[in-house]
Amino acid sequence: MAISRRAFGIGLVAASAAATGGYLYLRDHPEIAGQFGEPKKLFGFAGGEKEGFLANTRVRELLERRFGLVLDARRAGSVEMVRERALLDQHPQFLWPSSSVLVEVARSSGLKLSRDQVIFTSPIVLYSWDRIADGLVKGGFAQPAGGPRYTADIEKLLKAIIAGESWSALGVADLFGRARIVSTDPAKSNSGFMFAGLAANLLSGDVVTLETLGRVDGDVGTIFKRMGFKPSSSGKLFDDYIAGGAGAQPLVVGYENQLVEWVMQDTERWKRLEAAAPAKPVMLYPRPTVFSAHPLISLVREADDLVDALMNEAMLQLAWEDHGFRGPLGTIGKTQSALLHTRMLDSIDAVLPMPEAAAMMALIDHSAA
Repeated sequence: MAISRRAFGIGLVAASAAATGGYLYLRDHPEIAGQFGEPKKLFGFAGGEKEGFLANTRVRELLERRFGLVLDARRAGSVEMVRERALLDQHPQFLWPSSSVLVEVARSSGLKLSRDQVIFTSPIVLYSWDRIADGLVKGGFAQPAGGPRYTADIEKLLKAIIAGESWSALGVADLFGRARIVSTDPAKSNSGFMFAGLAANLLSGDVVTLETLGRVDGDVGTIFKRMGFKPSSSGKLFDDYIAGGAGAQPLVVGYENQLVEWVMQDTERWKRLEAAAPAKPVMLYPRPTVFSAHPLISLVREADDLVDALMNEAMLQLAWEDHGFRGPLGTIGKTQSALLHTRMLDSIDAVLPMPEAAAMMALIDHSAA
């Protein structure tokens, strides 16, 4: 039977409408995108502290099966990924640094952002060892916080480092030389970047600005010069901390989630360490601290779906359970390992804001690198 031109035209319109409606439905429901067609491949850079999360088999399967996404996420320092041409000229579709300040740095670097959204948060902490933390408590630089965790008077500690005090003067008698805290390179990695901002705020007595930076940049520079070698990745520094032990790495800057992730990678290894190691890893929460937000920056429309995928409740719970990342508001997940619940604070109530992007970049370029 012949089909009239009018009927054929109506059919085309209906098919077009159905296709458009299907596209709009899939766009608004990315959680079912993985059930239709080939997965979409996305290339970008992510901070080293998220390397374990992105390599997690459950994460990769969830992204592909439910959201139709396969990631080629390469490790790069959070600061360098938003301003180094060698990286940006590779045309990444997304960036995943570890500070909201870096979203503004990305814009100032001339990047056109399609979307940005904080996915995880993790407070900056100090990693040390139980006997060193106990010494800092005796010296008046730290306080027990219940269980094998501590808070640190970070301003007092920084001023002692600037003054060149020895470890023994801080209450830690068996360490050699001047006291120091080691962070990553703040010109490349976000944990060092945020530690520099925290130090500048505390030493200036307020959130540091371009106008007040000159009062404190010399002291911030002293803190960073005392560190010696500074790794370019938070993951590398944490690995050095675990491998080096109390003598080589007595006090380092990191993210709260890093110890959680390390424990969950091999719980039997952790139990053996707790039972027999001469010094055991502990976290000291600086009072105040700064929160590291982990914003996903989509640089092209195709990567916008990754934001929705990572904000899915199942994904956020997985990030908490396996890797210790808090949610966007600093919230903890529904469940927590019995090995870790006494090592983490449920809430962080002493938090400073980071300086604005222009002040931070001036600080890094002139004093903290």
